[in-house]
Amino acid sequence: MKIVKIPLTIERGDSKMLWGRVEYNENLITDFAETIQELEQKIKQLLWEFEKVNPESVEFEHLFDISALFQRFDFLKISNVADHAGMNPGLLRQYVSGSKSPSLEQAKRIEHTLHNLALELQKATIIV
Repeated sequence: MKIVKIPLTIERGDSKMLWGRVEYNENLITDFAETIQELEQKIKQLLWEFEKVNPESVEFEHLFDISALFQRFDFLKISNVADHAGMNPGLLRQYVSGSKSPSLEQAKRIEHTLHNLALELQKATIIV
């Protein structure tokens, strides 16, 4: 069975509900859920219903807005990420809450910071 990789854009709504969308064969498929797992299942079902794509063959690449990212990775402290990114923690909190939207440059700065932090974690070794 051939795996179909599809970008899944995930955004957080006002009520912390997650909204997802994919484009497949020039069709926009959207749904919402409380968790990413539930959202993936619902989108896979819609892909089956509308496009006859086998749900077992679908692998999603997650694309997050800032709010959904910090909801998904809730162990990240906003103030610490802001410090590492060299930005005001209050501003990042506004991005996360949805009261302000980051520019493309700011979003890329945050993304770059998160990727660098992940690389640092990958290099960590725990000894006993």
